[in-house]
Amino acid sequence: MSVVVTGLAGIGLTRALTGLGRRLPEAARAPWARRNHAGVPVTLLEGPVVVLAAAATATTGARDAGTALVVLAPGLLGGLDDLVGDGTTKGLHGHLGALRRGRVTTGALKILGLGATAVLAAHLETRGSTRQGVGQSVAGTAVDAVVVAGTANLVNLLDLRPGRALKVTTTAGALLSVPRSARPLGVTLFGVGLGALPEDLAGETMLGDCGANALGALVGLALVRGLGPRGRLATAGVVTGLTLLSERVSFTRVIESTPVLRELDAWGRSR
Repeated sequence: MSVVVTGLAGIGLTRALTGLGRRLPEAARAPWARRNHAGVPVTLLEGPVVVLAAAATATTGARDAGTALVVLAPGLLGGLDDLVGDGTTKGLHGHLGALRRGRVTTGALKILGLGATAVLAAHLETRGSTRQGVGQSVAGTAVDAVVVAGTANLVNLLDLRPGRALKVTTTAGALLSVPRSARPLGVTLFGVGLGALPEDLAGETMLGDCGANALGALVGLALVRGLGPRGRLATAGVVTGLTLLSERVSFTRVIESTPVLRELDAWGRSR
């Protein structure tokens, strides 16, 4: 599909699925009902909506196993965590610590599953690529896997305020629409993001782990396809650093204490 058609397809499909979600019976909507940071009722059905819309838009007319994998697998893992996860265990340290004590949380399953998904996706990219140097080596596959898994996790960490995570993935999509190799994924992210933003900004819906992990992994795959070896290595370093930092520092506190970030974060949101 052309760039314009792909973008419009992403917007249209997301809007259509959002409307369908509103018409679901209450019994089907109830498991996805939550309260956000302000105690306002929201639905996490936005997650399945963006997963389905992104998977359908990005793979239409193309046999792209890597794209389907990085959208659907993180979406399923995140959805499991959304529906039956233990909300008292937080962060990599918490979930991996529970695993060391013999308690398997859905968060730990998600961490391991995201890692395996990222490695397989990176392997598929390497196998189907003609890139030279680090991109074709075992080290290159590891770097690409870090980018995909790490970005999936980071976007999930941002899904704490209306519109925040979607602003990041939609902006990333716009930027990643420039490199030809990443353009289909970038345009998909942009279109699906625009389609989901109205209800998210209004505080009516949230991506949840399902949507945030899927869109984050798709951003990661687009970065892998759009950047050269040095760019991917630098991105892996940044992603790893931010992930480790998140275990000690609240991103929300940093955003709210930085005027420019605070205004960008609040843009379009009911104040």
